[in-house]
Amino acid sequence: MAHCVRTGPEVVCLLSPTENEKEVMAEGESIAKGVWKWAVLVSPFFFWGTAMVAMKKVIPKSGPFFVSAFRLIPAGFLLVAFATFRGRRFPSGFSAWLSISLFAFVDATCFQGFLAQGLQMTSAGLGSVIIDSQPLTVAVLAALFFGESIGIAGAAGLVLGVVGLILLELPALSFVDSNFSLWGSGEWWMLLAAQSMAVGTVMVRWVSKYSDPVMATGWHMVIGGLPLVAISILDGDPAINGSLKEFNSTDILALLYTSVFGSAVSYGVFFYCATKGSLTKLSSLTFFTPMFASIFGFLCLGETFSLLQLVGAIVTLAAIYMVNYRDTSACDIG
Repeated sequence: MAHCVRTGPEVVCLLSPTENEKEVMAEGESIAKGVWKWAVLVSPFFFWGTAMVAMKKVIPKSGPFFVSAFRLIPAGFLLVAFATFRGRRFPSGFSAWLSISLFAFVDATCFQGFLAQGLQMTSAGLGSVIIDSQPLTVAVLAALFFGESIGIAGAAGLVLGVVGLILLELPALSFVDSNFSLWGSGEWWMLLAAQSMAVGTVMVRWVSKYSDPVMATGWHMVIGGLPLVAISILDGDPAINGSLKEFNSTDILALLYTSVFGSAVSYGVFFYCATKGSLTKLSSLTFFTPMFASIFGFLCLGETFSLLQLVGAIVTLAAIYMVNYRDTSACDIG
């Protein structure tokens, strides 16, 4: 079918797309939207995994609590500026600031503080397994407070995801002393960090009742980072004692990447999605984080990536599918 229009003395006829062509175009647009949606969903876990590689390079020079504070405060201000530019509502009222402050204490100060403490006392492999087991806690809390249910297959997927993580990090685990004590050890601090992140993930829906989720995420990072600055000073982190003079351009880029992408972008997307879709399904994507950390640790730092870890990656992907196969609405990206 042709559509003709007159352009001066001439008549130009354009062929209209056929029904088959329209269907192909619509299918292509649908695929593109689906790919974009999953790219956005996975992006926080990609940035968190690669940020761990960046942090590994600078912690010896700067100290763990300095890096934790630097991850939060500049990124928080950046996110607040972005939210302001986009015309998002500024927090106002006692309820808004109280919820943000409590959110900041749990998800920023406690999570990053426990993580920094644990990194000094345990292996990265075991710590990663413990941290990324937090979707199990999210699943339980989401079921209790929001009535979320993922069924038998989803529950099996969560357990399978932990198995995949263990396979991913088994080479590191083999070097851990079998006589270590969980209580009072680095493993205990990592467990506390995991629970802090899980509780924070659930809290964000309560926070979003009083504040815009993106604006609240930015401010919770700023507020939660301030106590870590004090701890860094009291703990005598190298960066506080003048070691920043020894930083080269690579170290500075690593810090900036950790703050901008490893915090501002990743936390903004993650907590926005946490207000829109299934908390359990969104949290299950956390299993991607150690996969990206292992891949880029191998590429950038020469860390081993064995056949066993590859099996673990496949098991982890299968687990994510089991949790999400009934409905991919972990986040409504519009």
